[in-house]
Amino acid sequence: MSEWYYAEGNRQRHGPLPADAIVELYRSGRIALDTLVWREGMPQWQPLAEVADAFGLAQFVPVAEAVDAPAGPPPLPASVPGGPVAAGPPPRQGLSGCAIAAIVAAIVGVLLLGVVGVLAAIAVPTYNQYLQRSKTAATVAAMAPLKPEVADFHARQGRCPINGDTGFGRAESYAGAGLRSVRVGRFDNGHCGLEAILAAPGHDGIDGKALWLDYDPEAEVWTCSSEIDDKLLPRDCRG
Repeated sequence: MSEWYYAEGNRQRHGPLPADAIVELYRSGRIALDTLVWREGMPQWQPLAEVADAFGLAQFVPVAEAVDAPAGPPPLPASVPGGPVAAGPPPRQGLSGCAIAAIVAAIVGVLLLGVVGVLAAIAVPTYNQYLQRSKTAATVAAMAPLKPEVADFHARQGRCPINGDTGFGRAESYAGAGLRSVRVGRFDNGHCGLEAILAAPGHDGIDGKALWLDYDPEAEVWTCSSEIDDKLLPRDCRG
C-alpha cells in the first residue's frame, strides 16, 4: 500500500499515511482539494484534486476546478524523513485591497459625520441669529415712514402725537410685517417716540419683545434701542 504525505498550510509536512487516512482527513475537513500531497514515485508535490482518482475522490472535484496545479510555494523535498518537519509558521494573510478600502471608507465616513455634526452645531445657531437679526431690521424699516410724521406733528402741534391723533391709527392697526403693534406717544424723558412689539413666532429671542425709536425734538435726532439681545439687533439699535 502506498504511503502518502500532505503539507498542512503548504508549509508543514505530515506522514507517511495510508490513502484511507488521507480520505478521512478530507472528509473531516482537515484538508481540502488544494492541499499538497506526495508519495514515492511522484516527481513533485501535487494538489489533492490532481490525484483524486488515487483516493476515490474524483466525484468531489468539480469540472470547473480541475485546473493545472497552481505554482504555490517552493516545492517541498521529494524525500521526506520520518515524522512531520516544521518549516516555520505559515505566512499571515494580509487584508485584501477591497477590505482595506472598505475600512478606510468606514473611517472616512465616521470622520465626515463628526465634521458635519460640528459644522451643524455651529451653523444652525448662527443662521437662527441671522434670521432674527433680519426680522428686527425689517421691523425698524417698517416703522421708518412714521418717523417724519411724528417729527412733523410735533413741529406743528408742539406736543408728541399719540395713537388716534390725525394721521396715526390704533396700536394694533400697524400689525403686520413682523409687527404686533406700534404705540405712538411720549416717553418719560420727554421725547416723542414709537414702541413696537415684534411678532416672530418660533423665534423666542425677539417674539413679543419691544423695540423703541426715540425722537429728541430739540436735537431732531432719532435713537433706536430695545430689550432684545444686541446680537439679534441691527447695528444702529444696539446699546
